[in-house]
Amino acid sequence: MACCLIREAGFFPSWDFSMNLHQLRFVREAVRQNFNLTEAAKALFTSQPGVSKAIIELEEELGIDIFARHGKRIRGLTEPGRAVLKSVEMIMQEIDGLKRIGKEFAAQDSGSFTIATTHTQARYALPKLIQTFMQKYPKVRLSLLQGSPKQIAEMVMRDQADLAIATEAITNVDGLVSMPCYQWEHVVVVPNDHALLRSKALSLEEISKYPLITYDTAFAGRSKIDHAFEVKQLKPDVLLEAIDADVIKTYVELGMGVGIIAGVAFDPERDTNLRAIPAGHLFGMNVTRVAVRQGAYLRSYMYSFIEQLSPSMNRKLIDQVMQGGKDSYDL
Repeated sequence: MACCLIREAGFFPSWDFSMNLHQLRFVREAVRQNFNLTEAAKALFTSQPGVSKAIIELEEELGIDIFARHGKRIRGLTEPGRAVLKSVEMIMQEIDGLKRIGKEFAAQDSGSFTIATTHTQARYALPKLIQTFMQKYPKVRLSLLQGSPKQIAEMVMRDQADLAIATEAITNVDGLVSMPCYQWEHVVVVPNDHALLRSKALSLEEISKYPLITYDTAFAGRSKIDHAFEVKQLKPDVLLEAIDADVIKTYVELGMGVGIIAGVAFDPERDTNLRAIPAGHLFGMNVTRVAVRQGAYLRSYMYSFIEQLSPSMNRKLIDQVMQGGKDSYDL
């Protein structure tokens, strides 16, 4: 498959194949390291002159300049270089897929698995699921990477993670395919003696009378919170923004304001100094999704993890969504 892609991309079939792969890796890594060949060489455990020579040889074979230069330094990609990079990325993804296939058949229940997710998911939604998964697959080396929804989407696109789990920003990313996992709603958190607890039907007007403590704009459905107030033409005083619901709850306990957090982040047994008021009728329902790179090869235990995360999913349905190249399934 990789050989076919090389021919389709215009590379010469007479090349030595192992040398081709080194050249392609050098080109990709040079771009990833912001065109710093020294850093590219370090990342690939080789020498800077070796990287530079391999890239020049590749350019000579193709008859084009892949990189724009200033003296001996590369400064960026040329227009044909951008086309070459796109093909290089495709080829290397196919090579990685072939390697994974080999490992899959060699060891069905072992390997590495990297999940990129937000703090809310890692802290509140995933612990029990990951515990169950690790009991089922003790030989899998699991890693959790945390970041904003945009950051974790980029991690998957760059092959730094196998899948991303988040509520925001992973549904309309070119090159990613996302599937719904579960729905959740926001809750308003207040101290045990707060006046809002006496409200028979909590409204945005009542909430806006108090300073708000809630998520940063990139996290946990914050866009829906902002939109709800905008529709009512209300401008609440957002006193504090945070990415961590524990931080939000801490400042609410101090009486500094009213908190709005994801429902999964409130635990009545732990948060004994606070009460939670359901607010789905005010801010709507949110859907947490799992995203993978389009065309990615999923190992059997990755399918199992997605099925645990979203019980309504199964391997056949996951494959259908993956092949469709877009969200073809919803809750």
